[in-house]
Amino acid sequence: MQAFHAPMDAQTDATASLLTAAGWKQRLVFWSGAILVGLFVSALTLLSEQAVVHLRAFFDRAPMSIWLIGPLGLTLTVWLTERWFPGAERSGVPQVKAALAIHGDLTLRQRFVSFPIAVGKVALTNLGLLAGASAGLGGPAIQIGASIMTTLGRAARFPPHYLERGFILAGSAAGFAALFSAPLAGIIFAIEELGREMEEKISSLVLTAIIFAGMTAYVILNHYIFLETTEVAQPHGRAWLSIGYCGIAGGLAGGIFAFLLVRLGRRLSQAGRRSRWALIVLSGLLLAALATVSEGQTLGTGYPMLKQIVNASQAASLWFPLEKGLATLITALSGVPAGLFVPSLAVGAGLGADLHHWLPLAPLQTMVLLSMCAYFSGMLQNPMTAFVLVMEMTDTHELLLPLMATAFVATGTARLLNPRPLCEILTENYVRDLPQQA
Repeated sequence: MQAFHAPMDAQTDATASLLTAAGWKQRLVFWSGAILVGLFVSALTLLSEQAVVHLRAFFDRAPMSIWLIGPLGLTLTVWLTERWFPGAERSGVPQVKAALAIHGDLTLRQRFVSFPIAVGKVALTNLGLLAGASAGLGGPAIQIGASIMTTLGRAARFPPHYLERGFILAGSAAGFAALFSAPLAGIIFAIEELGREMEEKISSLVLTAIIFAGMTAYVILNHYIFLETTEVAQPHGRAWLSIGYCGIAGGLAGGIFAFLLVRLGRRLSQAGRRSRWALIVLSGLLLAALATVSEGQTLGTGYPMLKQIVNASQAASLWFPLEKGLATLITALSGVPAGLFVPSLAVGAGLGADLHHWLPLAPLQTMVLLSMCAYFSGMLQNPMTAFVLVMEMTDTHELLLPLMATAFVATGTARLLNPRPLCEILTENYVRDLPQQA
């Protein structure tokens, strides 16, 4: 991260603004926006929990109903997204990156970040979950945060310096941090995936947004640790081999997922309109088949199964990582609003349990956490975000060095398949359609 120092005139302006009504107006608008991000992310989380619970209960009572709910629900979700909320489809991270690429005519950003998109993202992500999609909340939370903050910043007529990048980065980081109760990971994500570098003014926006949004989500959701774990043993001696073992296996698996998502996505984008809707119906049928084979384990975000695997309270099927990975891939290709983060963590956890079953180099929980980090790193090629996120969300600071090493091993392995990060490639699909900017 490149360091920046605010010039003297910027510091003077900042001090003067403390004494002006306009300065306090801007602060109140910004703080209100950050709190609103926390409220939206909390609503997204609470609604998703209820959606998964109700769908799973209905599936247990009438397992064959998923064969009707899947294709019809998925088709309805995609139709509503395209008809009323264009720009809210899929993860949301590529849209946010595309918004950051727009300069000059900032009205173009409303294609990717706007208040209607934030509302649609909450509603449609949960509708997809009710249809049996393997949908995460990370990408939606990031796009929701960016949408709310940029909307309020534009309405309050903030200076162009903030509207150009600051509000998108602050809102994205706030949404990410509020969802996972991981403020440091939110900062790292904003730098590693979105910002690459941040000036002093913008970094202050990010920190403030994370504090307000995170505290709002904490009050509503009543948890600070996203994924509580029992005591985890740090690898030593022979157990250090698990770093390479989990790093290579997880990185390869995550890299394969990203490779298939990009290649198959390009093929599907060339399909005609009728063929595309037929493929969406087929996606719903495939999700129904996976739910039936896995006895419902592929339904929803994967968070309940993730908790059970991490705490070894229930043994997952050896086929769970493959089944959940395929369900997440099909969901992403269908175009419904759905994130990749939480399902990928569930896939990584299941993979870690499998690796421990085949070759127990370290305690089960340790290998599960290392594999979560490895799969996430391999899929996105964001190693710093991966190890900080897993460490913060599980409160396992003693695993910092093993997680760090595993993340970089996994990223190096994934780059053998994909020289470029997944989100960078997906963003090109949006930037390509923008009018040429001067």
